[in-house]
Amino acid sequence: MSRQPAPIDDAGWCEVVDSSALFGALCANRLEALRKNAARFLADKRFHAAGGHALDAYQQLTIAAIACIPVHRLGYRALRGWRDVIVYPAGFRSRRQHHDESTGVVTEVDEDMIGEAWDRGPVVFSWADIAEDLAFPFDGFNVVIHEIAHKLDMLDGSINGMPALSSAIPRGDWIVVMQRAFDAFVDAVERGDEVGIDPYAAESTDEFFAVVSEYHHSAPAQLHRCMPAVSALLDRYYGPISES
Repeated sequence: MSRQPAPIDDAGWCEVVDSSALFGALCANRLEALRKNAARFLADKRFHAAGGHALDAYQQLTIAAIACIPVHRLGYRALRGWRDVIVYPAGFRSRRQHHDESTGVVTEVDEDMIGEAWDRGPVVFSWADIAEDLAFPFDGFNVVIHEIAHKLDMLDGSINGMPALSSAIPRGDWIVVMQRAFDAFVDAVERGDEVGIDPYAAESTDEFFAVVSEYHHSAPAQLHRCMPAVSALLDRYYGPISES
């Protein structure tokens, strides 16, 4: 059971909001809703420092606030099913399994990471990369939103780029729009075309969803220029960024 949220004091909240234009771009009503959800996040989740990181209250509140931006329309319950947030000072190494479908061979390799979301487990972040995202909030990159998108994707039990959908978005609409966009994007990346979106989105359908979620929240005009159908679909799912 979640602890009763303690109100966020004015000084602490103002410090976070003033730290980045990412928050300044939100209207007053949305900021107030974000403050309430961030308080719930702090009560609901457990923060852990790793790799010798000095994790403080400002960083925890900042992460909570960014993590709650994508669930403004979805509701706080979209963040259910996990408890732990692990924060490293900078990039970290994680052991990943890779399955070669042609041979059936599974190998383990260590990868350099800036964020990670475990199925039914924690989310993991590099604070240095969060700080960079706050300094350059509208360039299409946001590691917290990326990993929260993965958590939303996991809610229905599958990690495939299709989150749990409300009745307002038919499953067929999502499949058609996202699969067509993903296939076209992969083809463009493989041809070496200028795609306008982080090529990492071509890795898989789940990474595609996470990357376009970053752009929806931090570079929506860029996403609309490159993928208007995806942009419109994410407006239906997350709500427009300008939504009050």
